[in-house]
Amino acid sequence: MQTRHAPRVLAAGLLAGAAALAGPAVAQTTAPGPATATPAAAARGADTLLVNGKIVTVDDRFSVVPALAITGERVVAAGSLADIEALKTPQTRVIDLAGKTVVPGLIDNHAHFMRAAEYWDREVRLDGITSRQEALAMIAAKAKASKPGELVLSLGGWSEEQFTDQPGGFTKAELDAAAPDNPVVLQVIYFRIYANSAALKALGVTAETPDPRNGRIEKDTSGQPTGVFNGGGAVAWTLGRLGEVARERGVANARALMRDLNRMGITAYQEMGGRGFNAGHIETFRTVWERKQMTVRAFYNLWQEPTSAEGVDKALAVIAGLKPFQGDDWLDHTGYGETVYFPLHDNLLARGASPTPEAMAQWRRIAQAIADKGMHLNVHAQLRGTIEAFLTEIETINGVKPIKGLRWTMSHADQIEPQDIARMKRLGMYVQLHSRPTIQGALMLKTHGDRAYAMPPLRLVQDSGIPWGLGSDATAVTPTNPFTTLHWAVTGEMVGGRKVLKETITREEALIAHTRSNAAFLFQEANLGSLAPGKYADLVVLDRDYLTVPAAEIKDITSVMTMVGGKVVHEAK
Repeated sequence: MQTRHAPRVLAAGLLAGAAALAGPAVAQTTAPGPATATPAAAARGADTLLVNGKIVTVDDRFSVVPALAITGERVVAAGSLADIEALKTPQTRVIDLAGKTVVPGLIDNHAHFMRAAEYWDREVRLDGITSRQEALAMIAAKAKASKPGELVLSLGGWSEEQFTDQPGGFTKAELDAAAPDNPVVLQVIYFRIYANSAALKALGVTAETPDPRNGRIEKDTSGQPTGVFNGGGAVAWTLGRLGEVARERGVANARALMRDLNRMGITAYQEMGGRGFNAGHIETFRTVWERKQMTVRAFYNLWQEPTSAEGVDKALAVIAGLKPFQGDDWLDHTGYGETVYFPLHDNLLARGASPTPEAMAQWRRIAQAIADKGMHLNVHAQLRGTIEAFLTEIETINGVKPIKGLRWTMSHADQIEPQDIARMKRLGMYVQLHSRPTIQGALMLKTHGDRAYAMPPLRLVQDSGIPWGLGSDATAVTPTNPFTTLHWAVTGEMVGGRKVLKETITREEALIAHTRSNAAFLFQEANLGSLAPGKYADLVVLDRDYLTVPAAEIKDITSVMTMVGGKVVHEAK
């Protein structure tokens, strides 16, 4: 890939290295049509041209063209090489793609990146690592690069079942050998912690330490802690003792996380808060935004965790003062959720859910307040019991205050069935499906049996015509990389290669669901999701062709270059 008439540093780097919603995939159009530049763009010319490539626009026709023109932050034309080069001026930067494939920037419709950014500089991400020995080597390398006493963390995104050489967790002795002078804390989803001796000392854990509420500190036959903490309460207890991060360190970590997302091809996402989430996490990203240093577009929902009627009273007071959509196309508040009333936050690895009338009454209070405010709501619902109960309440709320047009969304929907989809269509609701089986698939099969092969039912939802999109739910319960998600959606395989999903979709359907469809969840379908004239030039140049590479290699696709708003934010070295 080469650049002509480019600034010297950029050229050196490149030389070195409704209709917006997913429905049934349309026929791919490969013949370049006419460039669709506006008269004003044609008169001014383009700032940047991408030529001699395979540009998968993911527009309404799924057009594939050889060239693209960008002026300012937006695409002004996509079409034939001759028509696009007609927009070149002496000042135009020309990027020769040399046959490489370009796709729109990947959009994650459901992630927890603001919270994850807090300790990003201390993390060893084991996402996609299939060798337990490689994981230990990565932990050792991080410790070696750290000062004695500095934390070495892996706060989720992996599972014991993904290792193909030796499935299972880590012993205290192994972690001591990898990092003798650094506390190591490894979080498995939300239910287990592995810690080394230095971490036990830093956390103050001894033979006399009592078990945390809803958790257990495992001990050997002599009563000494083994370094394994089990249960969600133990995970929360541990994370609450990691210590505060200085403000400027948090800002630097947020920027570093965004750079890593750009490297994976992510250019926008919807933030969903998460356990332990607080206003400080939003303010960190707001600081980056105020300094005009954002490289990923972040659209956030407000997350609260009321656990009682009194907590609901406080949540309602906050809701009364909310005023979404006061930001811009880099950072904005879009709505409320995903958790509404925390006692009803169901668990994917539980066999079922049975919401009580008392809990549903509290849930209804908050959801009704959101409807009364005319706001978007995202609802976490995974199992039959909660899906059915929430839909019944939403139907009642809709009878009082119609919710059509507010894009109320059910997140995860792992056990959604045709009758649920019919009810949601009548309500004008949307669906978000997520790639948690990439690391939880084997555990889901143990819990749910063969039913897990259709959790979530990608094919059912795709064919139903309901507005839907594909995301991750990163970073604790799933890997972040969108090509891991796309690989799973197409092959049904979890990390490590085990088949865990039979209701797969085509690679075209998956790409639409991870780009154009997801723009609607951000209320950005006029700006994002496809490389159509008038939309932001958020795009990814791939190291191989997503549409033709063997399906097994989709997970290995990387970004050669990522642009956000026509500006290069990542270049492979």
